[in-house]
Amino acid sequence: MGKVHLEIEGISFSYGAEPILDQVSFTVPTGQLLGIIGPNGSGKSTLLRNISRTLKPHLGRVLLENRDITSMGSLEIARQMAVVPQENSYDFPFTVEEIVMMGRTPHLGRFQQEGPRDRKIVEEALTITNCAHLAHKAVTELSGGERQRVTIARALAQEPKILLLDEPTAHLDINHQTEILNIVRRLNRDLGLTVIMVLHDLNLASEYCDQLLLLKGGRIFKMGPPQEVITRESIAAVYGSRVLIRRHPLHGRPQITILSRNTAAAQRKREIRVHVVGGGGMAAALMGELVYAGYQVTAGVLNIGDSDWEQAKALGIPTVEAPPFSPLTEEAHAKNLRLIEQAQWVILAPIPFGEGNMKNLEALQVAAARGQRVIVIDGIPIHRRDYTGGRAFEEYQRLLAMGVAKVKEEAEIHQLLEEEVPPQ
Repeated sequence: MGKVHLEIEGISFSYGAEPILDQVSFTVPTGQLLGIIGPNGSGKSTLLRNISRTLKPHLGRVLLENRDITSMGSLEIARQMAVVPQENSYDFPFTVEEIVMMGRTPHLGRFQQEGPRDRKIVEEALTITNCAHLAHKAVTELSGGERQRVTIARALAQEPKILLLDEPTAHLDINHQTEILNIVRRLNRDLGLTVIMVLHDLNLASEYCDQLLLLKGGRIFKMGPPQEVITRESIAAVYGSRVLIRRHPLHGRPQITILSRNTAAAQRKREIRVHVVGGGGMAAALMGELVYAGYQVTAGVLNIGDSDWEQAKALGIPTVEAPPFSPLTEEAHAKNLRLIEQAQWVILAPIPFGEGNMKNLEALQVAAARGQRVIVIDGIPIHRRDYTGGRAFEEYQRLLAMGVAKVKEEAEIHQLLEEEVPPQ
């Protein structure tokens, strides 16, 4: 884990009678990039201000290399720790170079003028943050993204060991957001800076941070790598939101999609269970639509690694699964029958049939025989999906003859399911 650079011991803080932080404790090893996340009012910015000594905790302490920061002078702290605030208000037309030179103040005596080394450090800070071409431009003429880069350059000119950033991407468009965070990550990786930043965007936090600290009501709800913190359960518990979580196709970090929905309609549907028989990616969109609409969805039998299986896992759908490229076992078939029996509706996606998944057709025939409502999506003719030499075709026709509902489009499914939703 490396040398512990910063240690937070039991910090509690209140604004008047209102508690904001409650016994917050954690450590930040040297060179870590830590993101602080949580809903509005959870104490993110207050925690950062306590770490930077802008605010003093009512209980607990902040240790910087085993020293309580309350025992350190302001200039000494400024040589160790630099802060990039959420708001950067530049009211006077200083040049960018002059603004960044202000970062050298902790290293200069009271009447000492900057020297060649100071100018070199400022020049390097401007280059690293892509601000060199702005050096002689008035800071009041810059865009929001440019001003943020200048503020980071000024912080970098302090030669800190720790960089604290309070929502550095706030009010910036997506291009400037990624530009700023790419700079921060480069400072962390190339210069070895320890970085602690408050982020509002969970997807950016997941992508850029080594560790995440999730706050809820002024307490640490969870801390760890993004894949351990960004989970459906955590987001539901802390933010009260239903989300879809997938791995990013490039870096594999969890990425969130909010499942907004008509709450009243979802409330009416929540007791209706729909079992989906899928495979080969033919049911992924349908499962997403059903979950989004508020139905309780189950699925099976799906092969592990199949795109339908991945979708079911991402949505948190209870699933009967089987090893890839393997025929369905009697055990999996029995589990599938049990889930089907608990459902009000059973839907067969237009999946291809081979010898390995014929038991799925058998399970649907069992459901239809006992009078369950079965929907078959027949948009792709069965003879184009039959890889069993005609056996699947015969069993499929037998299923249709049992009085199941046959639809061509998935949109027709919702009309049928609505019959189960009682009027408001």
